[in-house]
Amino acid sequence: MLILGLESSCDETAAAIVTGDRQVLAHRLAGQESEHRPYGGVVPEIAARAHVEALEPLVQAALSDAGVTLADVDAVAATAGPGLIGGVMVGLVTGKALAHAAGKPLVAVNHLEGHALSPRLADPNLAFPYLLLLVSGGHCQLLLVEEVGSYRRLATTIDDAAGEAFDKTAKLLGLGFPGGPAVERAAKAGNPTAVPLPRPLLRSSEPHFSFAGLKAAVARVIGEYPPEDIAASFQAAVVDCLIDRTRRALAQANGATALVVAGGVAANTAVRDALSSLASANGLRFVAPPLWLCTDNAAMIAWAGAERFSAGLVDPLDTPARARWPLDPNAEAVRGAGVKA
Repeated sequence: MLILGLESSCDETAAAIVTGDRQVLAHRLAGQESEHRPYGGVVPEIAARAHVEALEPLVQAALSDAGVTLADVDAVAATAGPGLIGGVMVGLVTGKALAHAAGKPLVAVNHLEGHALSPRLADPNLAFPYLLLLVSGGHCQLLLVEEVGSYRRLATTIDDAAGEAFDKTAKLLGLGFPGGPAVERAAKAGNPTAVPLPRPLLRSSEPHFSFAGLKAAVARVIGEYPPEDIAASFQAAVVDCLIDRTRRALAQANGATALVVAGGVAANTAVRDALSSLASANGLRFVAPPLWLCTDNAAMIAWAGAERFSAGLVDPLDTPARARWPLDPNAEAVRGAGVKA
């Protein structure tokens, strides 16, 4: 089985060819860091235009790298949301056009499902169900991954995502873009106990996350402490919140085979180390994708497409692009204007 995957939900344009037995035959990616760096964050219109320019050459390059043609693939998988709607539309329309031209099925992939299933691309021994901490620039959720297409949300953020807080902190400290890696680098030279920062909802009976207050607290101490100490203290606060909420969710994750982390923030070493220790203390395997699979990429979209295609889940060509698309549509509504899914 050969699946062509396309990703364009934010500021990474990517195309990949993945097989049903977990071989990544090709993966091409074009970043947009230089385009967005002057603004300190992603500008949606600039991102969408960059996707238009980059995607078709990336598809051709990926097919060439894999030594196949479009006629050889079994299905085309494209991110259909959630994300910046202009970028999502570019990738999904391209996927529809390729599927229609080649007479192939379309698999419209939820970007979050791509992250949720990406650890199974890297680890063939990861079995359902597992507890997933999905932590990225736009999302911070705890999900029980029961099977392909079946996800039970145990917690989400009521305001900002952890990755968003990393990016904002980097901007406040003048560390550059992208913010997550910049904060992590600065934190290595800092004292994680130097700056008194809050841990929102720590030990609360409420299951959810909140990072807006932490972000605001960082803004108030700019100039009072060395940047590296602020970065280290901020990172320590985020880790404490993630571990506290994940520990609480473990009590509800009956039958989980592993504790899994995915999403861009999963590339953070301090986050990985703390989650690994938590998993060990609870007698669970800890599974994290390789670093290149944590950030947005097309291999995870192709793999999610392969899993869905194998389960007989394909989509019509009139499938819409979605700015918001929860993995668990039956989850209870959560307070907070910032809730994304």
